Amino acid sequence: MADVDDIRDGRNFGIGVDIAKQTFHVKGMEGSDWGLKNRMARIFDRNSGRAVMLAFDHGFLMGPTSGLERIDLNIVPLTEYADCLMGTRGIIRSSIPAACTKPVCLRSDTGTTILTQMNDNLLICEEDAIRLNVAAMAVMVAVGEKENEASTIANLSQAVDAGMRYSIPVMGVTAVGKDMVRDARYFALASRVCAENGASIVKTYFTEGFEKVVACCPVPVVIAGGKKLPELEALELCYQAVQCGAAGVDMGRNVFQSEDPVAMIQAVRAVVHENMKPAQAIQLFNDLKK
Repeated sequence: MADVDDIRDGRNFGIGVDIAKQTFHVKGMEGSDWGLKNRMARIFDRNSGRAVMLAFDHGFLMGPTSGLERIDLNIVPLTEYADCLMGTRGIIRSSIPAACTKPVCLRSDTGTTILTQMNDNLLICEEDAIRLNVAAMAVMVAVGEKENEASTIANLSQAVDAGMRYSIPVMGVTAVGKDMVRDARYFALASRVCAENGASIVKTYFTEGFEKVVACCPVPVVIAGGKKLPELEALELCYQAVQCGAAGVDMGRNVFQSEDPVAMIQAVRAVVHENMKPAQAIQLFNDLKK
């Protein structure tokens, strides 16, 4: 049992020091089996080592929020530009064409909505992930939230147990606890907790000092887009994150609520995979929009 009276902040993060003897292009996967690596390779680009994930799982919490009123009209045209699609089983089955070959990260927990207390989630059956031929499962973890921290970490561990049986990676999605500050110390803690419990990918939020969050997490970290930002600010967010070591983005509202979602996701791709600077990326967005 750790002595909670003597917890010292980490100092030696080894920022900028490469992981020794890593031959596989995805962080933390060197000792994994073939099936797990194969699925991760479907998500993360072999050349850049990064991924542009398109998140449209918001409906299970928010219903038909702006940009998600019609998945067939608003999301399907974006799928060709995404490296991975993150959605719920109902939407994948009903609205994403089965001929789409993009890997799917399945939202694998469900629970309360915005009308009640958030984050009171439970897992869906892992057999549904197998039936949907997914590349990964996504499970939320509410670190720092007294009511749901234990149950959501248990959900993650249970999903990892199932994932290991079938070589399906699990993405731990960090929710911000009500009593926690949105800073590098919190996100480093939440991300590390996900990795310690077996997550192969962590989705979290960008913040000042993000390079420490990435450095202390032994698996790929992708950033959430969060609330809708002006296009240039969203592109700056992407650029800063990948420069700090993020393995990509899992964006939703900053793409599908953009004034031109198709142009926006292509601009995000240029930042993530080509290290395009925000000024160039916003010019690309404007050119594509025309």
